[in-house]
Amino acid sequence: MRILISIDDTDDIGTPGTGEILEDLCDVLNKELGAVFSRVTRHQLLVHDDIPYTSHNSSMCVCGEISSDNFSAVAGCSSKFLAGSCAKCSDPGLCIVDMDSLSTRSAHELVEWGMSAKKKVLDKSAAYEQAERSGIHLSEHGGTGQGVIGALAGAGLRLSGRDGRHKGKFDILNESDCLTVADLLASPNIDTVTTEDGHTPSPEDKISINDKLKTVLIGHKAVLLVRSDGNGGWINLARKELKAY
Repeated sequence: MRILISIDDTDDIGTPGTGEILEDLCDVLNKELGAVFSRVTRHQLLVHDDIPYTSHNSSMCVCGEISSDNFSAVAGCSSKFLAGSCAKCSDPGLCIVDMDSLSTRSAHELVEWGMSAKKKVLDKSAAYEQAERSGIHLSEHGGTGQGVIGALAGAGLRLSGRDGRHKGKFDILNESDCLTVADLLASPNIDTVTTEDGHTPSPEDKISINDKLKTVLIGHKAVLLVRSDGNGGWINLARKELKAY
């Protein structure tokens, strides 16, 4: 069974971040239930005075595979884990989606919810109504529970396959700061190397490494974005250039 797990509003200044908490949860679910997960993605939501958030108002989501009879166990284990891991003053929300049972209409509505959360202030009761219509697990685990809004949004944005940055940066061992596209594609963390307008450099083209390597989610793939270096070569986009994702 393919699932999405998304959480939001679990941290506070000086406490483990939401992405770190989700990665720790994935480790627990792997050890206890044999669940296997992909990399965590960060999804930027609307920053607005009417929306409480710790620093950036972003939710975290991960895609995984579990035994078909373990869905309830995943929900129970996740709820217990959040109860003991979230910051005391946070408003945690948890969303778990059974992707294999989600109807086409429900999938569309979930993606639309995620896209809306990037543009306008949404209501907690509407989040619960959306989840109930679609058969999605949505629960709150402290405080006001407002995190359910972002948790549902994170799941929708991950499901869209066209939003979010993969958590963390990574290095590819090499004696120089210049790698070929083929070198980069040999990494398990990179599926595709393209420019923002969709141009794909040739495998032998050289990429100057300008910053730690960081991928974004486009077309359901981990994409390393590059731009022209002005001298016939390419350079990877730095973190500050990826804020739109």
